Amino acid sequence: MAKLYGVSVGPGAPDLLTLRAVRVIKSCSVIAYPCAEGLDSFAKTIAAAHLRDDHIQIPITMPMVASRFPAAEVYDTATIEIENYIRNGRDVAVLCEGDSMLYGSFMYLLERLRHVEVEIVPGVSSIFAVSASASYPIVSRNETLSVVSGVLDDETLIKNLELADAVAIFKVGRHFMRLKALLEKMGLLKHSIYVERASLDNEIVLPLARADGKAPYFSMILVRKEPIG
Repeated sequence: MAKLYGVSVGPGAPDLLTLRAVRVIKSCSVIAYPCAEGLDSFAKTIAAAHLRDDHIQIPITMPMVASRFPAAEVYDTATIEIENYIRNGRDVAVLCEGDSMLYGSFMYLLERLRHVEVEIVPGVSSIFAVSASASYPIVSRNETLSVVSGVLDDETLIKNLELADAVAIFKVGRHFMRLKALLEKMGLLKHSIYVERASLDNEIVLPLARADGKAPYFSMILVRKEPIG
């Protein structure tokens, strides 16, 4: 039987694809990728230079509505299609933005397909792309890092912020103004950096205090309580 690959394609810049990711994409005959309804797949766009006309493509179209995410029926359908190709001897590469194992859509397929042979190709996570774009060290020596979702309620976020030396806040999006107000209330605004679309030509890097308005889906806030040194 063929193999399922979870291919992490990095934060956005095509040249941040790993050599292994490129090799696997080229070797597989079937390429699957997530996409939002009515939008192009960001993961596919990142890997576009390595896709061939003879690649069989499986778009995994997700309804981008919070109350329905992750949409179990979409992953169930995709699982059946992917497994059919694997059982018929075709390797399948599932593309995933950032790293597949950190807030990655691939993990929902992985849980459904653990009975087939799986190989996961790690990639450049957005947290490291953001840190690099901002020249913003995350942790040093014996410091602790907390990775949290901006969707969490204020009480839970405060607990994480109080416990860790540094925090990476994912899923900022529509919660941006609430998160900014919370960090200001905790006296952490001056220690926070905001980055959107890290590694892309249109990336924005700002002290959080200077950022305002709406944040796109691909945005993050990094917080350090104390400077390095």
